[in-house]
Amino acid sequence: ALTGLVEGPARTASDALDLVDTLARRLVEAMEERGWAPGEAEPTVSRELGGAVSEGESLRQAARVLGFAAEEVVLRLAATRDEIGAVLHALDGGHVPAGPSGSPTRGLVNVLPTGRNFYSVDPKAVPSRNSWDVGQSLADSLVRRHLDDTGDYPRSVGLTVWGTAAMRTQGDDIAEVLALLGVRPTWDDASRRVTGFEIVPLEELGRPRIDVTMRISGFFRDAFPHVIGMVDDAIKAVTELDEPAEKNFPRAHALADHTDHGDWRRATTRIFGSRPGAYGAGLLPLIDARNWRDDADLAEVYAVWGGYAYGRGLDGREARTDMEASFRRISVAAKNQDTREHDIVDSDDYFQYHGGMVAMVRRLTGTNPAAYVGDSAVPDQVKTRTLGEETRRVFRARVVNPRWVAAMRRHGYKGAFELAATVDYLFGYDATAGVVDDWMYQKLAESYVFDPENREFLEQSNPWALRGMTERLLEAADRKLWERPDPETLERLRETYLALEGDLEDED
Repeated sequence: ALTGLVEGPARTASDALDLVDTLARRLVEAMEERGWAPGEAEPTVSRELGGAVSEGESLRQAARVLGFAAEEVVLRLAATRDEIGAVLHALDGGHVPAGPSGSPTRGLVNVLPTGRNFYSVDPKAVPSRNSWDVGQSLADSLVRRHLDDTGDYPRSVGLTVWGTAAMRTQGDDIAEVLALLGVRPTWDDASRRVTGFEIVPLEELGRPRIDVTMRISGFFRDAFPHVIGMVDDAIKAVTELDEPAEKNFPRAHALADHTDHGDWRRATTRIFGSRPGAYGAGLLPLIDARNWRDDADLAEVYAVWGGYAYGRGLDGREARTDMEASFRRISVAAKNQDTREHDIVDSDDYFQYHGGMVAMVRRLTGTNPAAYVGDSAVPDQVKTRTLGEETRRVFRARVVNPRWVAAMRRHGYKGAFELAATVDYLFGYDATAGVVDDWMYQKLAESYVFDPENREFLEQSNPWALRGMTERLLEAADRKLWERPDPETLERLRETYLALEGDLEDED
């Protein structure tokens, strides 16, 4: 049916997606030509798809989507043009109307138009009912993936939790933690605020309760203290249930720790973060300084920065020993991705928090945990990928995508910086989690350094960025992260680096 509407190959699933994208673009362009008049939705669908809208449910759905876009989305997008004006008005002492925050790509059209004085989520409504549904799906997807990969349930999951993501999603990560533990939130129907939680019986849960260790960001610590308290209460409640050890992993682990040191509060501590007033995971300065030696250095910095306990009565108490006890048990290190607006190599925070957790577990146990990325960018189509799969997906889709690289060239100095930063973030993830294959380093060298058009752009716009990425690729080879580089490629990289060093010194 698609090939009757759109020209193009249709041999693979990827081809089918391309045809669907082309058809969707044609519908949008047709509505644009008609000024996005809501009454044009049904005629446009009939004309472009070749059938009366009344004849099929799929055609009616397409018409409803175009109608919604015409009535809501287009008007709101048209009103996003005054962001700078709103900032200037605020600086002049004027009033900027308030508006909600969130991610438009997750269906939150009420976030548009931007340029308003946005407010965040109600912290006491985290997790929301919608995020509870997504969190359950994330938990189920993670457990199912681990079962498929190993045949066993994960006994303990390490999850990185950020405040910005909690605000965008209204608590997907927290909902996943609760779902893994086998508890569900309760809400006040009138205010939609969370009032507590209830234990899900094992018979209803259908699997063991899974232990969860959280590494929270400093922003999450500051913005959601009551959520930390609620999760801490849930962990303690689960560890105190009279259930078999093989059905209640948190209780089994807590009893083992209590046997070691006799402190039940320590035995039930599972939430760790930076010391009060500090932010970050500490790995970026170490990676940038290039003076780290091995996993021991990475794990040491991660532990020093993150070895503080949070929960009822803890408030950032130094707890490195308890953190290490929990991390030794982690069989899955997870980080969720809730939006298509950025990816895992868009920021150093991903490799610092998620990669750092992998490095810490590897240092403590001698083996890598399973590293997973939960994808909830489309909330009703949650997926769990391995970190390696996600890295390769992002690498092909963005990092070496000629269209993205060309887009960066349009941004001059800053675009060159983004290219160099991408190389740095990939290197950081490889140093901590070992996820960059040799062919990826080779492709970076070819696309970023050796490509004539890109080389000319970098030399003119930001030669320091070119030197930085060349140096980083050579460092990857020196550290055996790039295990078997092509000798000719290495020689070309060295020649490029030396030439740049000379040119930049001459300029100085």
